[in-house]
Amino acid sequence: MDPVCFTPAQVAENFTETICVKKAKAPFLYLLVLGILAGVYIAFGGMIATLAGFESAAHLGTGLSKIFSGGVFSVGLMLVVIGGAELFTGNNLILLSALSKNIPWSGLFRNWLIVYVANFIGALFVAWLYFETGLWKTTGTSPDSLLGVGALKIAVTKVNLPFTEALARGILCNWLVCLAVWLAAASKEVVSKIFAIFFPIMTFVALGFEHSIANMYFIPLGIMLKSPLMDNAGIAAEKLANLNWNGFLIGNLLPVTIGNIIGGAFFVGFLYWIAYVRKAKKAA
Repeated sequence: MDPVCFTPAQVAENFTETICVKKAKAPFLYLLVLGILAGVYIAFGGMIATLAGFESAAHLGTGLSKIFSGGVFSVGLMLVVIGGAELFTGNNLILLSALSKNIPWSGLFRNWLIVYVANFIGALFVAWLYFETGLWKTTGTSPDSLLGVGALKIAVTKVNLPFTEALARGILCNWLVCLAVWLAAASKEVVSKIFAIFFPIMTFVALGFEHSIANMYFIPLGIMLKSPLMDNAGIAAEKLANLNWNGFLIGNLLPVTIGNIIGGAFFVGFLYWIAYVRKAKKAA
């Protein structure tokens, strides 16, 4: 009888010898299209997570509200992994193939750069499209409660994080995201992949960690909402002042991206390479 999943050693071999090699050697247009789709899919996750968290804390409590939002956000990575797309944070695992010299380092950086920019395009497009729908004007249980205000507050919180906090949250985030990708790769059935993705992603969102690609949706949407909602959002002026493109790109995206690379490439890719791949290479 076949085992229900691949062993960790088999997953490491599959990533090192096959999956990551294909990603590093993929044509530009392939990476561009699937990278844009991944940005779109993660933005969908951010969209539904914002809605799920809207006013739910008042009824469920803060903890359960965050768990609920994290649970629905996981749909983004499910679409990426099962639907097929190229996500920068998951592609941090390409380090496995570079360390084993199955691909040149230039192949790794080429993939990361193309996919990162493509993810940005997809997430930004959905942020703009959602703003144009006007659905952020949805009211809650009271007329003064707006879904858009909730989205604006998410963005303001992110751009006001100190550099070290954003960095640390980025590390912890992609540690879990790459573990979700790793567990999904170990799974042989779609239902198994769904559960493998759900719990790590729910955990990182509920705990408040920072995902660079998700922030490519959350913060630009907040910038778009700033002008129509700032007078009625009840947000301190000094915090709102940081919600701009400089606050986004330098204040949040830079430290979070660095943290994501450390969390995914080092704490998952490198450590599993040490544990499973390096030893096997030496034995061979």
